[in-house]
Amino acid sequence: MSNFLYLFRGGEKAYQKLSQEEKQAHMQVWGKWMGGLKEKGQLLDGLPLAEDGKVVHKKGELVTNGPFAEGAEVVGGYLIVSAKDIDEAVEMSKACPIFDYDGSFVEVREIITMDHDQH
Repeated sequence: MSNFLYLFRGGEKAYQKLSQEEKQAHMQVWGKWMGGLKEKGQLLDGLPLAEDGKVVHKKGELVTNGPFAEGAEVVGGYLIVSAKDIDEAVEMSKACPIFDYDGSFVEVREIITMDHDQH
């Protein structure tokens, strides 16, 4: 088994247009999907990210507000999942509630383990 990172991109503008009831219902869909992954031992970690932040450049010589990515490029959250390979990780992502919004996608990346004992 390997670990994979899901980066959730896009969907913020469509989500903001929802009523409070629709937002709560959508969060329940997320909870159900993530709960299913957790029950199978496939969900290791994950949380939504704040919309604003800071971008550090040149070892801290320059710190700017950000990130200022556009629309579908904004990373809204992440999950770390366990799967036998990237194909299984992709298959698992297909049920993600982010696909309820046009222009939203999941980037699936394998997390590479580093052996800290070797120098």
